[in-house]
Amino acid sequence: MAAVKEYSVQDKLAALTKLQKIDSKLDEFAILKGELPMEVKDLEDEIQGLHSRRIRIEEEINGINEYIETRKEAIKESEALIKKYEKQSNDVKNSREFEAINKEIEMQQLEVKLAEKHIKDANEEILEKARTLETAKKQIATKEGVLTHKKSELEKIIVETEKEEKQFGKLSEAARKDIDERLLYSYDRIRSSYRNGLAVVAVERDACGGCFNAIPPQRQSEIRLHKKVIVCENCGRILIDETLHENTTVK
Repeated sequence: MAAVKEYSVQDKLAALTKLQKIDSKLDEFAILKGELPMEVKDLEDEIQGLHSRRIRIEEEINGINEYIETRKEAIKESEALIKKYEKQSNDVKNSREFEAINKEIEMQQLEVKLAEKHIKDANEEILEKARTLETAKKQIATKEGVLTHKKSELEKIIVETEKEEKQFGKLSEAARKDIDERLLYSYDRIRSSYRNGLAVVAVERDACGGCFNAIPPQRQSEIRLHKKVIVCENCGRILIDETLHENTTVK
């Protein structure tokens, strides 16, 4: 049975330092992209929403136009009835029939006026919606122009960094295999607590390289001995000495 390799505290600290340097490089790629990925996604969602709005307005305009056509047909039917009643009025035999026909004519004339009013109101509504539609189209054109520019910027950065970023991603995966789960969990927890992603920092000028709080001389001596994992009492970051930090390189 093969013996399980035991790692010294110094080995563990060196492995953590190496992982931190790799992850910091990956953080640089993320910083380089900045807010562009999020901005691109937000613009795509906004443009999709504007297109949905444009389609809805166009459908509403089509619906109003169909309504106008039905009102025009109603006018034609009323006008045809008016002609029919006017013709019948020439053949009435008494005033009672004449009044009845006149009422029908007046009714159809009112129907014509009402339909004409509906058509006028509908046309005004179409004009209003046409203005809204034009605004939406201009907004889409503007947003699509911005999106094209943002995508171009992002793609340029991706092209320039993609190969190197993938390499560092693989290095990070490999480096994690050299660290036990409990220590890796602590590293990730500390790293996620700070915007700069620093979980392992060197003591610089007698102070923590993360929060810059002073480290007592006795504590610094313990850090240099590499006998145990020591964390900053103020920020909780893992502390290493400058020599270990400088000697740990990433190829």
